[in-house]
Order: sequence, then C-alpha cells, then structure tokens
Amino acid sequence: MNIYLKELKSHRKALIFWSIGVFLVVASGMAKYSAYSSSGQSINDLMGDIPKSLRAVLGFSTLDLSKASGYYGMLFLYLLLMATIHAAMLGATIIAKEERDKTSEFLFVKPVSRSTIITAKLLAAFTNVVIFNLATFASSVILIGKYRGDEAVNGEIAILMAAMFILQVLFMVIGSSLAAVKKNPKSAASAAAGILLLAYMLSIVIDLNENIEVLIYFTPFKYFEAKNVMYGGGFEASFIMLSIGLIAALSIITYVFYNKRDLNI
Repeated sequence: MNIYLKELKSHRKALIFWSIGVFLVVASGMAKYSAYSSSGQSINDLMGDIPKSLRAVLGFSTLDLSKASGYYGMLFLYLLLMATIHAAMLGATIIAKEERDKTSEFLFVKPVSRSTIITAKLLAAFTNVVIFNLATFASSVILIGKYRGDEAVNGEIAILMAAMFILQVLFMVIGSSLAAVKKNPKSAASAAAGILLLAYMLSIVIDLNENIEVLIYFTPFKYFEAKNVMYGGGFEASFIMLSIGLIAALSIITYVFYNKRDLNI
C-alpha cells in the first residue's frame, strides 16, 4: 500500500497538468466548432475542399462536422493521442524510474517481493489512467453541453471514453513491458512513444489505401475509431478480444521479465 500511495503522489503533478491540457484541448476545439457554426456556411462544405490525405490525418473523413457529436468525433482523435501518449509514458516510467533515479537499492531492501512491487506500481498507473479518462469525460460533457443544442451526445461521449480507456490500458502495458524487457529501461518511454507513433502513422496509411486494410489488426488506433463506434453500432467483439489478449500478454511479460532482470543499483 505504501508503494502504491508513493507512486500516486509522485505522479500527482503530472496528472494534474495532463488533465488541464485535455480540458484546454476540448475547450479550444468546441470554440472553433461554435465559430464555424455561426459563420453561416456548412462546416462540411468548408472541409470538403481539403485533400483526402489531409482529411485522413485530421481524422474527419466520414464524420458529419455540422453536428456537435461529429465535430467531437474529429476532436476525439487528438484526445486519444494525448491519452495514449500519457499512458505509454506512464507505464514505462513507473517501472524504470527506480533505476533512472538510482533508488532501486532503497526499494528492494524492503521485505516485499518484486511481484508485489510491480503490482503496486501497475495499480498506481492504472489509477492515473482512470482519473485521466474521467477528467476527459467530465471536460467533454461539460464543454460540449454548451454547444450541442437539442442533440443528445452524452451517450456517444461515454462510449468513446470506454474505447479510449481500453487503448489507454493497452499502451500502458506496452510501456511497462518495454521497461521490464529492455536492458536500458531509461529508453523505454521513447521506445513506447515510437511504437505509438508508428501505429498512428499506419492507421493514416490504411485510410489512404483501402488495399492494405488487413493491417488494421496491427494498429490499435483502428480498433475503435470514432466513426465506427458512433455510427457503426459500437464496438467490434474481435477488437475487444484482441485488446484484452494483448493487455494480458503484455502484463505477463512485464511480471516475468521484471522478476528476472538484473537491476542497475
């Protein structure tokens, strides 16, 4: 319990800054939506002249941007990037920071097993992920409520937050497993960020070339796209099962390799 509380305290400030950041992203995004809506011209018409490649990068190729829900669907991509970057870096640093800060010796002389330590650390990271997700949900509901008019959007926001949560946990354990496996765990955060960037770039390439759609299983950013979750009937069972399988496998890797590794103390 002491390790868990210590980890929560050490990441408290970072979590506050990330939560403020996500609030500002939603606020600025919906302010732009209000400006577009009051211009008298359809947002869809304004965006229609943008090249397909840029629409794919911006994440609104098939969304109805004239609706608050559709515009939020575009904004969701940026929120998802923030959430997964936060989760991946958190998962990596919460494992690697003892060696980075040269505090491993202090931690491991305590009468607790490595499995107990890693469990406390992962629970602390998971708690941070949950709080970040709830902060994003609250920011979205409050701010979109100012612009949605008669449109019911809270249910769609909730399902998008559920999708975000699954990917947050997935990237968290990607980070933690890299920190456990790598001989130099200090580089785990940058490696996790690199994997995240490659996955995001692959999702864009798939949008631009339908002939390689089979590669969607290699990029989590295609598992729960806003356009499919909001307008396609919710989650696909295959992607949920794949996500759960990956989370379980990467969690096992984290435990196994962390228990075996030689710590730099």
